[in-house]
Amino acid sequence: MKILIVEDNPQVAQFIRKGLGEAGHTVDHADNGRDGLFLATTEQYDAIIMDRMLPGGVDGLGIVDALRRTGNTTPILILSALADVDERIRGLRAGGDDYLTKPFAYGELEARLQALVRRGRTAPTQTMLEVGDLSLDLLKRQAMRGGKVIALKPREYKLLEYLMRHAGQVVTRTMLLENVWEYHFDPQTNVIDVHISNLRQKIDAGTEKPLLKTVRGAGYMMAAEA
Repeated sequence: MKILIVEDNPQVAQFIRKGLGEAGHTVDHADNGRDGLFLATTEQYDAIIMDRMLPGGVDGLGIVDALRRTGNTTPILILSALADVDERIRGLRAGGDDYLTKPFAYGELEARLQALVRRGRTAPTQTMLEVGDLSLDLLKRQAMRGGKVIALKPREYKLLEYLMRHAGQVVTRTMLLENVWEYHFDPQTNVIDVHISNLRQKIDAGTEKPLLKTVRGAGYMMAAEA
């Protein structure tokens, strides 16, 4: 699943991102209301985890209300330290699909998230990513090109999935550090270069049409030639 977390507490956000990432989900994160609203209205997500109290000029319920007014039906799980019954009612009436109070157990959060997605699903979940003759089976966690299975290490799989989900777009070093390695700083190592090189060898070596391209001075792009 592709999930958006809107949470200003870095420890809570990292805790959730780590769990969802280990479960194989793709996660975007905004730490304020303004950026959260922007991502929620410009990207497509399977679910949104929304904090109640946010900086940035708009709080969690404001974002939920704005989404529902525009017809956005993405399942939303509201997180809040406000545990009163009246507050939970406010959250649900604003358009939230579920309400979980802090502190919470990660297992419960993931179970509630999965239940929301099952209930709200109106179309088949994407289970296959394709770029040219390269395919990635998200259920089997298996990559194939030209009918041949490509053996990938866990980090290589996560890197490839992220690149394929953003096919045709320039993916920057910062984007990879935050979404594949979950670093919020540049460790000033060549970890990305090494993994990109290894991945390129596995998916492009011996082919006439390389798919993984370096965009000089910008980052990387996964794209098939026109």
